[in-house]
Amino acid sequence: MDITGYLALARIDALTRGLEVTTNNLANSSTDGFKEHRVLFSDYLSRQHGSDLVNGEKVLTYSQDRSTYLDTLQGELRQTGNPLDLAINGPGYFVVRTQQGLRLTRNGQLHRSEDGTIVDSSGNPVLDDQRRPITLNADDQILPLGVGADGTISTEKGIVSKLGLATVENPNTLHAEGNHLFRPTTELQKVPTQEIRQGMLESSNVNAVEETTAMIKTQREYDLNFQLLQTEFTRRLNAIDKIPAEPTT
Repeated sequence: MDITGYLALARIDALTRGLEVTTNNLANSSTDGFKEHRVLFSDYLSRQHGSDLVNGEKVLTYSQDRSTYLDTLQGELRQTGNPLDLAINGPGYFVVRTQQGLRLTRNGQLHRSEDGTIVDSSGNPVLDDQRRPITLNADDQILPLGVGADGTISTEKGIVSKLGLATVENPNTLHAEGNHLFRPTTELQKVPTQEIRQGMLESSNVNAVEETTAMIKTQREYDLNFQLLQTEFTRRLNAIDKIPAEPTT
């Protein structure tokens, strides 16, 4: 394969990765608490050597998939009226305990399990400010819950527990698991000032119109590069066919 083919394949590989990320963002545009991912590309410059090279051939530019990062921009908060729907206005994540360890989430669609434990939409226990599961006793289970802006959970009998939000120094170190959980790879930090809105949920921060436009643009560029590969392959085949056969004696 010649240089043209390598350049086109490098770009196709990067575009394929971009399409995967964009498709996943679109699929989760209605998932509460979802944070979209973005792909960071860069140019890899390969300097060519030789006295017979023209200016355009001295430096070749390959597309390079550098990384995929998390866009932590807050999604829109919408009213639901459900007392166990909680939204975080500002920084921080709810902390839940899974079978694999502690995980973070912005999806505050909570409910009570059969034993009175407050769990997330996947059934993982939600933790308080002491990293303990929040469990209601038999009397509190039948009473309406109130959640203050500071995370204090109470009934008409008094305070039950307090939600403890957490964050990390660099959000790009979080690893997404599923459509709403994040695995921290660094030490968790407390959120100095937390603001929780009861009866509300944070929507996905994906802009479906922008993502659809980006997907169409990427698909068109993918098709153009694929056509270039096919054209170059056909050109090389035709050139080989035109080589005269070695004369026989």
